[in-house]
Amino acid sequence: MRKYWQIAKGRMQENTAYSAWYWAGTVSAVMRLLIIYFFWQAVYANQTTIQNINLETMLTYIVIAMLLQGFVGGVGNELAENIKDGQVAIELMRPYDMIFKLFAVDIGAKIMYLIQGTIPMVLIAYFFMDLSFPKSPETVLLFVVSALVGIWIGTFFDFLVGVLAFWTVNVWGVRVLKESLITFFSGALVPITLFPDWLRTITEFLPFQAMIYLPVSIYSGLISGTEAYMALGVQLFWLVSLYVLVRVIWSQAIKQITIFGG
Repeated sequence: MRKYWQIAKGRMQENTAYSAWYWAGTVSAVMRLLIIYFFWQAVYANQTTIQNINLETMLTYIVIAMLLQGFVGGVGNELAENIKDGQVAIELMRPYDMIFKLFAVDIGAKIMYLIQGTIPMVLIAYFFMDLSFPKSPETVLLFVVSALVGIWIGTFFDFLVGVLAFWTVNVWGVRVLKESLITFFSGALVPITLFPDWLRTITEFLPFQAMIYLPVSIYSGLISGTEAYMALGVQLFWLVSLYVLVRVIWSQAIKQITIFGG
């Protein structure tokens, strides 16, 4: 495990090498937070609730969803580039599991995002936006577990998109589609409870809600009690299913490597 931690540290050092780029990311994160805040203030200007969700609950949901969305990506794009330029052939000969190596790189990037984007936004949100806290320690614990599971679901899904580069010349279009699907169907824009019934039914059969909507709904109180534990069970199902799928597709992909440019 030590070698994977060193890989993660390497990514953290790489992300902090350019201070201007680092602070630009922080400013960008804070600006997005302020835009979201003033947008929902305007939406609620002439009403107190939207489908029984008040402004405080909605702001709490949207801000936490935005924070969590920054963690559900992965290294799919880096994997795709390695496949395209032939670097994957060298990586497969090195003394580590390439999947674990990519996950270690991703963990390093996520730690830096936590420091660079999440902590500043959390401080601003809780001191200046009056967001609500979970009502009990049990809810906090459930949220933390659910959020971690959701992050790994997003990581595995991103990896699956990246591995498509074994069969396609370029996965840029697929990645754009992936980002759009996750942003919409994960509930990152608005709670899925605001969707029409037919669209909400569709989301129940997709893994995207398990990335953001379920953990954030636990935090904000939209889901509680037995329903929260059932939501965690749904997340665990998708977590195991996607990890198995990652391993199966990866084992098939490396049997027929086609190197572009290498």
